[in-house]
Amino acid sequence: MLALCFEKLGIDYKLYERAKKLEEIGSGIWLSPNALQVIEWINPKLLEEIQNAGNSFNRILVADHLLQPISNSNQDFVKKRFGFTTMAIHRGKLQKILYAYITKENIVLNKSFVRYAPNANHSYKVTFQDNTTVDTQSLIGADGINSKVRKQLFPKSKLRYSGQTCWRGVAEFEVDDQLGPVGFTLWGKKLQFGVSKIEQGKTYWFAVKLSEPNQTDDRKTLKSKLCKMFSEFHPIVNELIGRTEEAKIIRGDLSDLELLNSWYHKNICLTGDAAHSMTPDLGQGGAQAIEDAYYLANFIKASEDYEEAFHKFYTFRKAKVQKLVKQSRATSKIAITNRLLEIIRNFILKYTPQKFMERQMIELYEIDKTVANP
Repeated sequence: MLALCFEKLGIDYKLYERAKKLEEIGSGIWLSPNALQVIEWINPKLLEEIQNAGNSFNRILVADHLLQPISNSNQDFVKKRFGFTTMAIHRGKLQKILYAYITKENIVLNKSFVRYAPNANHSYKVTFQDNTTVDTQSLIGADGINSKVRKQLFPKSKLRYSGQTCWRGVAEFEVDDQLGPVGFTLWGKKLQFGVSKIEQGKTYWFAVKLSEPNQTDDRKTLKSKLCKMFSEFHPIVNELIGRTEEAKIIRGDLSDLELLNSWYHKNICLTGDAAHSMTPDLGQGGAQAIEDAYYLANFIKASEDYEEAFHKFYTFRKAKVQKLVKQSRATSKIAITNRLLEIIRNFILKYTPQKFMERQMIELYEIDKTVANP
């Protein structure tokens, strides 16, 4: 997304990607209105194509393990304010669409970052795993939660394991008409299960439980294990697990990044999960990376040098992002808890005023359009 923002503003760049080729891998992703506004700014046709390839929500629902509502947010007010609501799409399909809009000559595949070193003329030499090198005036690390750029730039940075592990999958399953336009999560029994239709006949799901880190699964028994784990949940849960190809169920421990005091040093900057990775409980990881792309590109375009742009970027973004990191971590703790705290949590969520929830969502989804360059 950052590359598309650069192209929109005529900023020269080169994107180095470690993958040997771009394939449709992964599971689903939510794109909320803050992300969709950035995509619309890049190219309205791109937004239309992404929306047509995914599934938009008219409600966002938090329910108990039997699908009884705890918090049920109608999204009409969001559509009225922004013109669209949160949507879900397959990550691989999203990547394929984005790739079609980018200048291919600016992308170099099969280049895995190893290290950078300063040159005498204030530029940097970047070394890749194949021992090739490039010189650059500036380096932006958009290499995810396990960022190698961050590990060199801020060697004391630390990841925090949430105590939870997550399985993700895409089922060959059509949810009924009532649930099709709903993004929903089931909380209870010290487990969490999320569901969202991503296209006709395909539904994305994720399953979360408390776990020691770095555990592995026996592929032969994984589906039966998950079905047993969620046997007391609404029947749709086991239906989704059962309709998912076992080899494509992805497991990953849920961690976030301890808050950094800066995302840049001189002409090197971090963005997205490399700078402020959060747990996925608010569905904002991808959206915040897209917001980063919008602001970073516009600050670069409007600044005299990279260090000035990076300073503006961090100063502008840190308050919102740090708040979301904290909120996501807190949500992960209340989503999976003991029965007494479940009752208290459900009561608070159920009786939180709708207007308050709406104000919170609108604040989250707003982007500052005054920073956009013509």
